[in-house]
Amino acid sequence: MNQSFAKVKDYLLELDYTMVYESEKEGVFIIENEEMGISKMVVGCADPLLIIEQYIFDIREPSMEIYQKLLQKNRDIIHGAFVLDESGRKVIFRDTLQIENLDLNELEASFNSLGLLLSEYSDEIIRFSKQHALKHIHS
Repeated sequence: MNQSFAKVKDYLLELDYTMVYESEKEGVFIIENEEMGISKMVVGCADPLLIIEQYIFDIREPSMEIYQKLLQKNRDIIHGAFVLDESGRKVIFRDTLQIENLDLNELEASFNSLGLLLSEYSDEIIRFSKQHALKHIHS
């Protein structure tokens, strides 16, 4: 087994994440942790990097307000950041770590950062994800 892949797998198991999917060939894990609000998080081993991505929500009606708020919130996020996919409509939490020096505490800190973000910012995330639907209901 690839050393980096094995190292990351051991850490994920130690942190009690459920592995929904894993492929050493692709260097990918899909993990969940209901307690942390993590569902279908993609953890990719692309030596020398570990890439962590968690889908957060779709932007139904893009606006400068949403993009501005997301960028402002990035400043408060301890590890990782909000990013957009190629379509500009899917908001994803993403963090990139160096595998070579990766330790359990660093990986856990990245996951905890996402958990904190989801708990502190959940009302705003829900508002952004429903904004389009609400505008049509009130029109």
